[in-house]
Amino acid sequence: MALRIIVHEPDPVLHERAKEVTKIAPNIHKLLNDMADTMYHAEGVGLAAPQIGILKRVIVVDVGDEHGLIEMINPVMTEMTGEQLGPEGCLSIPGINGDVRRHQQIKVTGLNRNGKEFSMVVTDFLARAFQHEIDHLNGVLFTEIADRVYDAPRHDKE
Repeated sequence: MALRIIVHEPDPVLHERAKEVTKIAPNIHKLLNDMADTMYHAEGVGLAAPQIGILKRVIVVDVGDEHGLIEMINPVMTEMTGEQLGPEGCLSIPGINGDVRRHQQIKVTGLNRNGKEFSMVVTDFLARAFQHEIDHLNGVLFTEIADRVYDAPRHDKE
């Protein structure tokens, strides 16, 4: 298990566009493993490579549903339908939530860790998570597109 440091706003790397992965080598496999470890350790549901300071188009998502961990390299949304408005938070912006409009359903296509292309049609919270992580790859933070931004509820351990 290798944990990476999560970059926090206002680090400029969070506002840059990530570069496409052109070769899937062992360093990309290690990146995917480290990203998953880091996401789970931080109790997140998604993580994009720029959030650990790496400008590569790589994301991991696990919203706790039947899909489990989803790794995607060079993700692209190819179909978007419907609209949902809901709360979001971000490991790179602790303590802040926002109400963000997202597509209700998307089709996302990318590469798996072996370089094989695959597509998924996802809805609801999983669609929201994918859109949030893809925004990170484009240098967009949820606070920039939220209808409303507010302090996250505290979960103090007593």
